[in-house]
Amino acid sequence: MTPKQRAERSAAAMWAEDHASQWAGFSLDEVDEGVATLSLKVEKHHANGHGICHGGVTFMLADTAFAFACNSRNQATVAQHNSITFVAPGRVGDTLTARAREVSLTGRSGIYDVTVTNQDGAVIAEFRGNSRAIRGQLFEE
Repeated sequence: MTPKQRAERSAAAMWAEDHASQWAGFSLDEVDEGVATLSLKVEKHHANGHGICHGGVTFMLADTAFAFACNSRNQATVAQHNSITFVAPGRVGDTLTARAREVSLTGRSGIYDVTVTNQDGAVIAEFRGNSRAIRGQLFEE
């Protein structure tokens, strides 16, 4: 099995059980070893009291891209620490895209950066996630 095939199979196993991301309206667009891209069309129910995309929704999108990137090797992996910097607001009608990429993987610990942009390429947020591998796999190999 190639690394891309393993990543795709891992993503399919995760997506089948990821009811929160499906409920939120996320789309899993691309996955490969150490990378993942997800997107979201911002709807009215994603907006906060200021009429912009709720920061928690933006964080959730970035966190989900991080999760798919760090689980791409079929090794169960969870978040150890995450942080986000909001750069600009997402607006109702925008399509937000979160692109996660692996920065470092040493032993059981990984570092991933996620950039969230809108349909015009404007940066909405920058996210950094630290992962920790745990026991288990997403599918039997």
